Amino acid sequence: MVSAYPHLEPYASGMLDVAAGHSLYWETCGNPRGKPALVLHGGPGSGCTPGMRCLFDPASYRVVLFDQRGAGRSTPHAGDPSVDLSSNTTDHLIDDVERLRTHLGIERWMVFGRSWGTTLGLAYAERHPRRVSEMVLAAVSLTQRADIDWLYHGVGRYFPAEWERFRNGVPGEVREGDLVDAYARLLAHPDPEVRDRAARHWCDWEDAIVAGESGGVPNPRYADARFRMGFARTVTHYFRHAAWLGEGQLLDEAGRLAEIPGVLIHGRLDLGSPLQWAWELARAWSQSELVVVEGSGHTSGALDLEVVAATDRFAGIRPVTSRTRPVT
Repeated sequence: MVSAYPHLEPYASGMLDVAAGHSLYWETCGNPRGKPALVLHGGPGSGCTPGMRCLFDPASYRVVLFDQRGAGRSTPHAGDPSVDLSSNTTDHLIDDVERLRTHLGIERWMVFGRSWGTTLGLAYAERHPRRVSEMVLAAVSLTQRADIDWLYHGVGRYFPAEWERFRNGVPGEVREGDLVDAYARLLAHPDPEVRDRAARHWCDWEDAIVAGESGGVPNPRYADARFRMGFARTVTHYFRHAAWLGEGQLLDEAGRLAEIPGVLIHGRLDLGSPLQWAWELARAWSQSELVVVEGSGHTSGALDLEVVAATDRFAGIRPVTSRTRPVT
């Protein structure tokens, strides 16, 4: 069994000024002359963590991480309710990735994304396929309206008490409608107590969906009021607009990935993002292979082991695992 690599410290970091007053934190780790690899974090709005550096052989890869607009160490931070989110969209993030690639002098790179990062990675690669050498995508999410409806309505049938509390966190007159939109409105309320309560309810629901994987232990990042607010504001902003993507767009345009090898890694028991969409993507993307991790959900560490196997494979360190196979 493969394992993650030891903890790494960046050998370089900086802030990159982009459009509309945003400045992005970026860092590079591993081998400055190694194979370039880009890390796209989940969320949206969560920011990168040190563990993401450890999914790549440091002798083989030049690993690039950055915090997307409004997240992590990038500025301005979405945790400030006065920060305007109108210049924080999928198109803006795709442009940011290209600006970062140019800034770092990279011609092509492998793209790794997890959860929301898979949506962003696919959208980027479909727009700029010549800039992507390979892709590794874990906990695949396409951010379609059907996916969002499932995540904040449908999956509640597995967590009825928790979903009832989540639903009851919005005013009674809108509880039968779009909960994502209702929470986005609460998070923009002039009363800070209303905003904070909405952010807590939102993050409690995020915890509930993965409680079976976490053993019911809350995500410690949600204890930070600034992170909690920024995360909730950014997720609702993106999801109320279905990431500004047409329904089925990423599947419909998967032909643009025809020259890009990819590995899709997904937990069989992922309740937040059912396996169906990873399977559909693998069928639409001729150069992709799907790894189904039995007994695992959306956040399982077993997915990380398969990510390392895939990044090792693309670095020529290990052959493809027996669990990686074409989808028929």
